Amino acid sequence: MGLLGIILAAVLVAVLLAIAVVKYLPLKLRWIASSLLLISTIFLVFKIYNGIMEPINFNKKKIIKYSKVVERLKIIRDAEVKHFEVTGKYTNDKAGLIQFIDSAQLALTETKDTIIKVNKGGGIIDDVTKKRKDTIGYEPVLKYFEGRDFKNMFIVPGIEGKEFDIEIGTVEKVQGLLVPTFYAKTEKRDLLKGMNESLIKQELEANATDQIKGEYVSVGSLDEVSTGGNWPPSYDKQQRDKN
Repeated sequence: MGLLGIILAAVLVAVLLAIAVVKYLPLKLRWIASSLLLISTIFLVFKIYNGIMEPINFNKKKIIKYSKVVERLKIIRDAEVKHFEVTGKYTNDKAGLIQFIDSAQLALTETKDTIIKVNKGGGIIDDVTKKRKDTIGYEPVLKYFEGRDFKNMFIVPGIEGKEFDIEIGTVEKVQGLLVPTFYAKTEKRDLLKGMNESLIKQELEANATDQIKGEYVSVGSLDEVSTGGNWPPSYDKQQRDKN
């Protein structure tokens, strides 16, 4: 029964009880009715308070759980991006991606403008500026993950033995051009297990801009070229505030 239903039922019971007391109950027994009314009032206050606080507490616990998941997904996202920068592709090899962070080198490049002479014909020679990219050194990918628990990045926090699902694919950005994509996710329902079922159902249907939309907490996409997560900016702000 919803909060409004409980309030209406309690009010109805109180009114009926009051009528019964006035009409039928002897004066010496009216203390019993008063006690019942007091108990009903206490129960009603408790249900109202609980009805108000339960969604608030649900939301607080949900945000704590989601925040931990989002931080893991950010590490996965950054690892996939670095893997793409080095190899030109994403990967769904979890152990391989961890090893990549531990051992891979990222090329440092420098772009310079060079002027070349171009013969336009008829004795006309023009100076044309072209950009040239040179490799000037290398740095370890591990540098970008200092202080981050990348070796456990695939473990879903708070759920023993569960890992994030990782998929890779391609999207045809323009005709004939296939662009690599990746997608990492975990189910909200698993994260919220043991909490109020009615509120969980509402959460799985969330579609507001300040909420994590849909049934998953995820990063990347298989349908479009994106490395963004499906969480709102407030989760990024929480991390900035910690730092």
